[in-house]
Amino acid sequence: MINREWHLLSRPVGWPKPEDFALVEAPVPTPGEGQVLVRNKYLSVDPYMRGRMSAAKSYVAPFELGKVMQGGAVGEVIESRAEGISAGDHVLHFFGWREYAAVDAKNAVKVHPEAAPLSTYLGVLGMTGLTAYAGLLRTASFKEGDIVFVSGAAGAVGSQVGQIAKLKGAARVIGSAGSDEKVKLLVDEYGFDAAFNYKNGPVAEQLREAAPDGIDVYFDNVGGDHLEAAIGSLNQGGRIAVCGMISVYNNTEPAPGPKNLARLIQTRGRIEGFLVGDHCDLQPQFVQEVGPWVASGALKYRETVVEGIENNLEAFLGVLRGDNIGKMVVKL
Repeated sequence: MINREWHLLSRPVGWPKPEDFALVEAPVPTPGEGQVLVRNKYLSVDPYMRGRMSAAKSYVAPFELGKVMQGGAVGEVIESRAEGISAGDHVLHFFGWREYAAVDAKNAVKVHPEAAPLSTYLGVLGMTGLTAYAGLLRTASFKEGDIVFVSGAAGAVGSQVGQIAKLKGAARVIGSAGSDEKVKLLVDEYGFDAAFNYKNGPVAEQLREAAPDGIDVYFDNVGGDHLEAAIGSLNQGGRIAVCGMISVYNNTEPAPGPKNLARLIQTRGRIEGFLVGDHCDLQPQFVQEVGPWVASGALKYRETVVEGIENNLEAFLGVLRGDNIGKMVVKL
């Protein structure tokens, strides 16, 4: 049995290139005591992975050169040497970018395909969903009646942020996206009150038009001109939760900061970054509240599914380009 897995060969400079990676054949691992062998069914590709390809010090260790990369995955247990997990069970774990993984049982979470499609445990009911939930409700201190702006709003996280805000009583929700198709999706399917294509004109101008009364919360997935525009439209006591800054991930030079930070003094506004891993205590509350919304259709989600591990790298690059609508997953 052969296990295909993606290795990082060199650290990308600017945009990642195919020659920075290799799809390698290796033996299927044998699980040790306390481990399970998982045949991965779906793999997650996410923007934060670009940071792990760099050697720069960050909140998580970089990928090792010449070694298989990591990422969220969900699959079927085909052999178990651990109590509490049996062959035939399905688990969520963090050893993606490969077809088979030997996983410590303590790092595997059982999931139930009869309750929800397996892929959703990587997205709307997984880390992606918890990121949206924690960032909006805890970091941004959302409250009923807030006006909310979300950048990258057609992505996996952004689309959930906007919908959760609406379900929680936001006065108005505005989203930005990179195509007219995505803008239409935000308004017609996800229930945003307004949305705009950031490629159609200056973000600051389009935001002022969409939010003439300003904004109380900005959920930042993009950075750059979006962050500057949000600061310019921030109401008194406004809050900005920084989840990601995809616009600068492939820059080879430091990106300039917003030119209007002094406005935070006037508005008494605050900017706070967050990592979903710091909010795992919210997981039970998240599942209890969001699960029924998903089951009832009150919270809608989309997935962009790419077939085959050989296309894992292209799927990841697609996320950086903004090709995906909703969560990008690779189906094996």
